[in-house]
Amino acid sequence: MAKKPVPRSSKLSVYLYIPNIIGYIRVLLNCLAFSLCLRNKIVFPILYFFSFVCDAVDGWCARRFNQVSTFGAVLDMVTDRISTACLLVVLSQLYKPGLIFLSLLALDIGSHWFQMYSTFLAGKASHKDVKDSTNWLFRAYYGNRMFMAYCCVSCEVLYLILFYLAENQTETLVDVLSSNLQKITLISFLIGTSLFGWATKQIINVIQMKTAADMCVLYDIDKKHKH
Repeated sequence: MAKKPVPRSSKLSVYLYIPNIIGYIRVLLNCLAFSLCLRNKIVFPILYFFSFVCDAVDGWCARRFNQVSTFGAVLDMVTDRISTACLLVVLSQLYKPGLIFLSLLALDIGSHWFQMYSTFLAGKASHKDVKDSTNWLFRAYYGNRMFMAYCCVSCEVLYLILFYLAENQTETLVDVLSSNLQKITLISFLIGTSLFGWATKQIINVIQMKTAADMCVLYDIDKKHKH
C-alpha cells in the first residue's frame, strides 16, 4: 500500500514553531533590557541573561518537537550576535580604552560572517559542521556542546559583570579587573572562572576567521582553475 505524502508545511507554521516563538521572546527581552540598561543596573543583567538562557531552551525545543529549521538557526545567530554587539558597544562607553570592546565586537561579527559564508560555499547545512577542520581546538569547540556552552556563557557572564561593576565613564578595564581579582568574593570567583572561557572563545574566533577566509580563497582558486 502506497504511503500517503507528508503534507507540506506552510510558511506561517514554520514561523510559529515553538523554538522560533522563543526566539521572538528573546528579541523582545533584549529590546527591553537595552532600553533599561543605563537606568537600572540590576534589571538589565537579569533580562539579558534570561534571554541568553532561552537560547539553550529553544535549541532543546527544536530537537524535542522535531522543529529544527534554517530560519530558527539564523534567527538564533543573528539574535546572539546583535545582543552581544550591543553589550560591547555599551561597555565601550563605560570603560577606557573603549577600542578594546569595539575590537572584540568586530572580531565576533567578522569571524561568524566569514564562517557562515564559507559554510554556504562548501554546501554544508550548518556552520557548526567543522569535522574536516585540521585545528583540534576548532573541532573541539563545535564538537563538544558542553565546552562550547562554557566558552559562550563565560563571555556573557564576564561582560555582564563588567557592566555591573562600572561606576563611571573614567575607569580603565585593567584597574577594575585587577582590583576585583584581588578580593575574595563571588564576583572575583566568577571573573576568574570566566576569563579562561572568554580567552578561549576569542582564540576560536580568530581560528574561525582564518579557516573560513582560507576556504573562500581556495574556492576562488578552484573556480579560476576550472575556467
